[in-house]
Amino acid sequence: MSPSPLIDLQPPTVAAARNARERIAAIALRTPLLRCARADADDIQFKPENLQPIGSFKLRGAANAMLSAAPGALAGGVYTASAGNMAQGVAWCARALGVRCRVIVPEHAPATKIAAIERLGGAVIKVPFDAWWQTMVDHQYPGMTGLFVHPFADAAVMAGNGTIALELLEDAPDADTVYVPWGGGGLCCGIAAVMKALKPGVRVCAVEVETAAPLAASRKAGGPVTIAAVRSFVDGIGGKGVAAEMWPLAESLVDDVVVVSLAKIADAIRLLAERNRVIAEGAGGAAVAAALRHTGTGAVAIVSGGNIDSQKLAAILDGRLPEEHT
Repeated sequence: MSPSPLIDLQPPTVAAARNARERIAAIALRTPLLRCARADADDIQFKPENLQPIGSFKLRGAANAMLSAAPGALAGGVYTASAGNMAQGVAWCARALGVRCRVIVPEHAPATKIAAIERLGGAVIKVPFDAWWQTMVDHQYPGMTGLFVHPFADAAVMAGNGTIALELLEDAPDADTVYVPWGGGGLCCGIAAVMKALKPGVRVCAVEVETAAPLAASRKAGGPVTIAAVRSFVDGIGGKGVAAEMWPLAESLVDDVVVVSLAKIADAIRLLAERNRVIAEGAGGAAVAAALRHTGTGAVAIVSGGNIDSQKLAAILDGRLPEEHT
């Protein structure tokens, strides 16, 4: 099977996000906005996507992509390439729709997420990191059949993610800055496209971790570059590059890139757990860590998910950093 041509990916429209909202209403929760329970951060709010049935925002995009697929497209089943959260979203929807689900995962995928995929009925196929990455580049895996649901570079997936912006503006019409974890970019660009169409003055900031910040490096270089990413407990973000089809969207939609340290992310996770009783994984903690640096009012952080290994969470709650190199 030959590689797919580079997709001319367009940002989701408000209409597409509104249609997605109706389409996925019976599957994805409308999550609330909560205030960060810290004395000097009472103007910071966060949207807890960890409350979704799979513990991650990925359910929104997976559901919209599968429910909007052409008739018969699901006959051969579905598959995706994911470190865990999109895999859970696709597996959840596949189980609900009664179709086969397979997931290409990198060998280092967290045990918590692997167990969740299998619990939802997804068949896990572990491959070396480079093969996993290439699946996302090619939008397919050699020899695999069925509908491929890309974890981020897909118009329907981004429209599903854009439903977050609709909810956010309803609940926080005065928001002026939104901090969004940057993994593949589907969450950040989906939110930004809808947000800027409805309220152009809102700044959307992508958040990366210091050990792997490809968007920041690419912006500095003036184009997509490959970096030497170092794995850490922040596993939901931090790839080795920016996908070619996502770069134009990032350039036009993302106002700034904020890079935060592992220590600050751990502090944010601990704060959410101890004060708000909210469990965030590394990517979600990163957005809160960035928002805690915000000056002024009107900051909102997207807590993208809460699927963190219990041992890593225990270390963080104990005031320690989990092992940074795995």
